[in-house]
Amino acid sequence: MNRNVMVAGATGLVGRTMIKILEERNFPADHLVAVASERPEGRTVSFRGKKIGVTTLPAALKEEPGIAFFSAGKDVSGTWAPLFVQAGWKVVDNSSCWRMSGNVKLVVPEINGSLLSPDDRLVANPNCSTIQMVLALAPLHNRYRLQRIVACTYQAVTGSGQKGVERILAERKAWVAGNPLPLSGSVYPCPIDLNVIPDIGALTPDGYTEEEIKMREETRKILGDAKIGVSATCVRVPVIASHCVAVNARFAEPFSLEDVCSLIKSFPGLVLNDFSAGHGFAVPLEAEGTDTVYVGRIRRDPTEENTLELWTVADNLRKGAALNAIQIGELLLQF
Repeated sequence: MNRNVMVAGATGLVGRTMIKILEERNFPADHLVAVASERPEGRTVSFRGKKIGVTTLPAALKEEPGIAFFSAGKDVSGTWAPLFVQAGWKVVDNSSCWRMSGNVKLVVPEINGSLLSPDDRLVANPNCSTIQMVLALAPLHNRYRLQRIVACTYQAVTGSGQKGVERILAERKAWVAGNPLPLSGSVYPCPIDLNVIPDIGALTPDGYTEEEIKMREETRKILGDAKIGVSATCVRVPVIASHCVAVNARFAEPFSLEDVCSLIKSFPGLVLNDFSAGHGFAVPLEAEGTDTVYVGRIRRDPTEENTLELWTVADNLRKGAALNAIQIGELLLQF
């Protein structure tokens, strides 16, 4: 395979993080094709000490095929990902466009990366909160078999892209100055600074938001069990980076907390926060900039048999998006 690597959405938060991680992991790329969907003229990104000019998707499609990482939104992926596949590229898509397609694999490498094969030309990257939750639950599901999950997320504003970051900083500046900031132009339906908003994604007829539906359906697909009951409430919180998920999980088999902790400690990508080494949990500021999913606050639910409570924290731009995508790309390079 040619070592051309394309990042679509290269100037966005996830795209810039992808480029950074490609460097950090010494991803075998002969040439980076950096794509931005809006106003690419004259814009550059830095890669391995060089300035790379930003181009367009039509121009990138003419390059020698390699691996393409898409992080430019659902509509862009829906139109362009198939064209890149047809042109010989292998595509890893970070949007929600292809996640639930029956012929597209939805991959968290530590869990189901072994499913990938030489025939996979388009692979979907899961939702940010789903990734950290299923990574924490996968070793427990393998041993005790999950029956039901109730989850509440605490999602940082970087999940809304650069506009989310700009909004919270503008609100904070206005609050300090004593000047209320109008909601017009905001990515949120109400103020986010000093506030929480239980509204991520469009509302569906059953009262759940699109983000909550993603967590349900993606969890079932990744873990390979459509019978797992999943109910989620997704909340935007005034934090810049790193998502948290509070999880209540019921299993078919009984467990000991000692064995649960042992399984989490030994599973790749996870770090257990226990009371012997601190306060028993991680917070967003600790997770920011790291590649780890931190798991803590592990305890039994005394009201339900075989039911566990736990807390997860992870950098949503890294393991929740860019890193997971690049790990998929690394697996695809093996074929």
